[in-house]
Amino acid sequence: MDLLNTLVDKGLRRETPTRAEALAVLATTDDELLDVVAAAGKVRRHWFGRRVKLNYLVNLKSGLCPEDCSYCSQRLGSKADILKYTWLKPDEASRAAAAGLAGGAKRVCLVASGRGPTDRDVDRVSDTIKAIKEQNEDVEVCACLGLLSDGQAERLREAGADAYNHNLNTSESTYGEITTTHTYADRVDTVRKAHAAGLSACSGLIAGMGETDEDLVDVVFSLRELDPDSVPVNFLIPFEGTPLAKEWNLTPQRCLRILAMVRFVCPDVEVRIAGGREVHLRTMQPLALHLANSIFLGDYLTSEGQAGKADLEMIADAGFEVEGAGEVTLPEHRTGGGCGSHEGSGCGSHEGGGVCGTVPASASAPAASASASADEPRPDLVAVRRRGAGTDLAPNA
Repeated sequence: MDLLNTLVDKGLRRETPTRAEALAVLATTDDELLDVVAAAGKVRRHWFGRRVKLNYLVNLKSGLCPEDCSYCSQRLGSKADILKYTWLKPDEASRAAAAGLAGGAKRVCLVASGRGPTDRDVDRVSDTIKAIKEQNEDVEVCACLGLLSDGQAERLREAGADAYNHNLNTSESTYGEITTTHTYADRVDTVRKAHAAGLSACSGLIAGMGETDEDLVDVVFSLRELDPDSVPVNFLIPFEGTPLAKEWNLTPQRCLRILAMVRFVCPDVEVRIAGGREVHLRTMQPLALHLANSIFLGDYLTSEGQAGKADLEMIADAGFEVEGAGEVTLPEHRTGGGCGSHEGSGCGSHEGGGVCGTVPASASAPAASASASADEPRPDLVAVRRRGAGTDLAPNA
């Protein structure tokens, strides 16, 4: 296809596609899907080889958020039966992080529900960052605490944070339809504060909330303009007890097209498959590794993920390799300063408190029906997290 040849050439030159080209990727047919994956895969391999970066979420404070983000299980008024607990102590968070690092993760994402941190909260998180880095000097730490006030990003940077996550989630024109307690501009402002403080900016989106192709292209072009180093792509987990519980709009093929479009628009940034990977990509997850160079290992914020061992086996079976702690994720031209280029208040995962969690097939979830249609709702794959941080049970890593 002339379209795909053009997009590959532009991706190798870091040239921005046109909006029409990005929309055309989303409009390709199932018969063209493998061609789309192969083309975007060329761009992914050019900039990142066959490496897959592993990230690990630690939910520092779960539930009871005053914001009304419609997608979030931790939102104000949520009826979702999730874990609810207040701040983990630094040693508790450090132990939780150690499980992910032992499984091969090189970045720990510290997430807390809420509108944004108080200065006392920043102190808590700073102590947690120091506790984690005392045990693991080379680990990357990304904080995801919601909207930042002046000076807070600098304090996190001084405490040892490497990155800050705050997702745009959807297009500016439709943002007010999913959240009313803060604005799209508030989110942009926080990403800019993180970037200005020398933190590596992490900002992404949530697909599957009823948005149009135009909305998806709008938010990805907005992300390119903000130039974060990493772009988490979340796929809505329709939690029972949230306003979007009935929004089952995604198929594995649709998810692959979205990831390909993001890769073409943001060719040299860390594209991370975040919340909803197991729920919507399902058996097509290995194909997504040809598009994204980063995933979350194990569980998410309020939902359970695929077993960590299964993640590692999937990466190896697909012919990829886990990125080592000593390897630099981003291409050299993006590593000149803290925020070289492109995980809401959430480390790339959208379960709540600003984060986009995933709803994976856990060992406790009922087996899927062999006759299930690809576009049929799969609430059987939405498993609320009952282990790891905030519990007495061992984490999944």
